[in-house]
Amino acid sequence: MSERQSKTARKKTKPSPENLGSRRFPLRRIVPNAVTLLALCLGLTSFRLGLNNAFDLGVLCIVGAGFLDAFDGRLARMLKAESPLGAQLDSLSDFVNFGIAPVLLVYLWALQSTGRVGWAVILIFSVCCALRLARFNVDMEEADRPAWKSQFFMGAPSPSAGGLVMLPMYLHLGGLMDMSSATPFILLNTVVVGMLMVTNFPTFSGKGLSTIRRDFVLPLMLFIGFMAVMLFTFPWITLTAMCVLYYLALPLSWLSHRRYAAA
Repeated sequence: MSERQSKTARKKTKPSPENLGSRRFPLRRIVPNAVTLLALCLGLTSFRLGLNNAFDLGVLCIVGAGFLDAFDGRLARMLKAESPLGAQLDSLSDFVNFGIAPVLLVYLWALQSTGRVGWAVILIFSVCCALRLARFNVDMEEADRPAWKSQFFMGAPSPSAGGLVMLPMYLHLGGLMDMSSATPFILLNTVVVGMLMVTNFPTFSGKGLSTIRRDFVLPLMLFIGFMAVMLFTFPWITLTAMCVLYYLALPLSWLSHRRYAAA
């Protein structure tokens, strides 16, 4: 083949701008999935810390995974990077971070001495979390779902349940209450939170909140700053207060859901 023929062949095989563009992937679509994977790594790291008896750091890893989980979906919508892969990855990450890691920490911390009973309770919680996530994915695919239902979850979401199940650890680590001999309460709390995930009890959801009134911006920013200061300064008291407030909000969410359904 002559040099001229070789150049002609290379020109023919050179990709067109259209083909070149189709083989490139926008980086903005990777960012939400990277946040989800970071949350997954935090959840798995909490289990390792629990094996090393560093329960305080393990709890904080799960709390950090919860905050990341609260923002990865919103980040995907802001960047217009939503995808079926991201949705499935988020669901799998939630199951590990909030359906397995928290109860394994609780088991390593206080339930190993209970033998089969403690392990059965752990399995109940994890099964409830799996069923809750499966039901959530199915509900999201309903085409005729009313818009007002986006303001509510049916049952406690898995991140909230992962935080609630560790309430005895907050009380003990913060010195608020001695939980060393409160095994029945720990078992009961785990079962109750697990059942709360699979019930049809409506709970508030922040997913439907995309805009707020202008006069609420400054108070909201002050509240977020206050919560950040409290969480970094008094983490166990703050986490305990958040759990108590969540339980107190359950009757309000039920009344609000009932009013919307009647209207």
